[in-house]
Amino acid sequence: MIDPVFALDLIKILLVLIVLSAALIITRRDFIALTSLYAAQSFLIVLLSVGLFAIDRNPLLLIIAAITLLSKVVIIPFILTKVQRRLKMKREIEFSHLSPIGAILLAVVAFFFIYALFSGILSGLDKGVLSTVVSLAICLVFMGLIIIFTRKQTITNVIGYLTMENGVLLFSLFVAELSLLIEVLILLDLIMLIVLVALMAFGIDSSIEEFHSQLNVLDRWLGREQR
Repeated sequence: MIDPVFALDLIKILLVLIVLSAALIITRRDFIALTSLYAAQSFLIVLLSVGLFAIDRNPLLLIIAAITLLSKVVIIPFILTKVQRRLKMKREIEFSHLSPIGAILLAVVAFFFIYALFSGILSGLDKGVLSTVVSLAICLVFMGLIIIFTRKQTITNVIGYLTMENGVLLFSLFVAELSLLIEVLILLDLIMLIVLVALMAFGIDSSIEEFHSQLNVLDRWLGREQR
């Protein structure tokens, strides 16, 4: 049995590591490293769920940990690796709009702004710890958005969306109804799996703009087939 005090300290460490993993994702170009970092980030959320279970004793937290382990640590990274090998891509060639350092600085500024905002909102409720957790979770969502904003390749945009999803999951672990969270988590994972399968089917090895052009070609081809 895990000591609740130890579990609380573990949760604090895990929260910091989760956000640090997102910061590393922002700076890395190597697709294999990006996938590994996403899997590690998801595993940290699994450990976080187990730590919360040690405190709260809610069995739904173990179900969430199991779903996250299966989908986000095993299945989705496995499919991402398959997509990378199929498309024969190794790294992001260039960033757009912001450099990695600029993106990190933006994320730091966003965290302090979000923390100040929620500290003011929750100060009357004596929820200082909750305001920190909520700030970190929303910051993780924002960092996923930064990844999407600064990357051109479709597959790295997918990793950005997955990071945002982890931020939503982190937020929901502390403030949402867990039974509803399980349903939403399964739905989001299914959607991301469909997106990854589509990547494999279309062979999208380019930017979002080129992805749209490929879809337009497919649409014209289907139109000719119907005639």
